[in-house]
Amino acid sequence: MVQFHATTICAVRRGPDDIAIGGDGQVTMGETTIMKNGAKKVKKIYGDRVLTGFAGSVADAFSLTEKFEKKLEEHGGNLKRAAVDLAQLWRSDKGMRSLEALMIVADKDDLLVVSGNGEVIVPDQNFVAIGSGGNFAYSAANALFNHTDMEAEDIVRESLKIAASICVYTNDNITVEKL
Repeated sequence: MVQFHATTICAVRRGPDDIAIGGDGQVTMGETTIMKNGAKKVKKIYGDRVLTGFAGSVADAFSLTEKFEKKLEEHGGNLKRAAVDLAQLWRSDKGMRSLEALMIVADKDDLLVVSGNGEVIVPDQNFVAIGSGGNFAYSAANALFNHTDMEAEDIVRESLKIAASICVYTNDNITVEKL
């Protein structure tokens, strides 16, 4: 079976009023074919109060984002409770167990990574990156966050540009959303 991949996402928080998440636009089919250059893998949800970004299977990620928004509504916008509830559902529901994606979610209070293994991870620092170019973007964000005064959006953009210059599954068609 040919797998579609949607790759690199990076998120940075410089405080409650400086939060950004970004992603590249490349969707790769299998190991050799770029199917799309301008996919949008980050978006604002829940009345523009929550940022989401995904890496992994595109269709799976859209399904997860939709389910996550429903969980946010169920929990009155409580990001942590919605993320834990989604992770539990993802792990236990037969139909969802096969979904292949990772999500970063953020609001003014929290920055989280949600996985299909039932994990909700709070990063040690106020930045995180996932996907095939995630390690490259994370390294760049680490250096920029800790050694410059750049704003969150600028760190996200530059980190993704650096990842795109190294990772063949990441391009420089970058979309960034801010809170």
